[in-house]
Amino acid sequence: MTLIAFLDYASVFIFALTGALVASRQQLDLVGFAFVACLTAVGGGTVRDVLLDRNPIFWIAQPAYIGVACAAALLVFLTAHLFESRLKALIWLDSFALAVAVAAGTGVALSLGQPVLVVVLMGTITGCMGGLLRDVVLDDVPLVLKQGELYVTAAFAGATVAALIRPYFPDALAPLMLCAGVTWALRAGSLAFGWRLPVYKSLPPRS
Repeated sequence: MTLIAFLDYASVFIFALTGALVASRQQLDLVGFAFVACLTAVGGGTVRDVLLDRNPIFWIAQPAYIGVACAAALLVFLTAHLFESRLKALIWLDSFALAVAVAAGTGVALSLGQPVLVVVLMGTITGCMGGLLRDVVLDDVPLVLKQGELYVTAAFAGATVAALIRPYFPDALAPLMLCAGVTWALRAGSLAFGWRLPVYKSLPPRS
């Protein structure tokens, strides 16, 4: 298994867990769990592959990705009641999923010889779109848009680091591991220590 395929499988599994956790909070049935898990798991990678004209799309070329997502959905369906706080589990699992998915998307774009800007955007899109689709479909406030939190910023930073340092390494392993590490460190810092970006505050109108 290649590094990029491993990262794709890992991101699919972890993002599917987050989708299933959201489904559990909405008290959906098993089919609902599977649908939301699959949507979350492959959403970002699908958008990435469509934009890169990568044919066939990764989960169509290898349907085992859907099997992995459904297995994650079943696992959460059977065990979600054991979590003391499903919201806390969701938020932290999502942070790991973001880090792995950004590395996966960045790796795909690098392997296709895309320029730095495209590599960064593909990594960011792969990391963010699945969770965004999950939250929009289930009418939750998207984690990606939580006020001031480092989410897209974390993804963008991780992908940028990998894209800039890749020429200095013989293979993609170290850049992609650093990509995942930077992404997760920023996201985790936002969750644990309240790292934030400044938010817009309108000024009162002048008299």
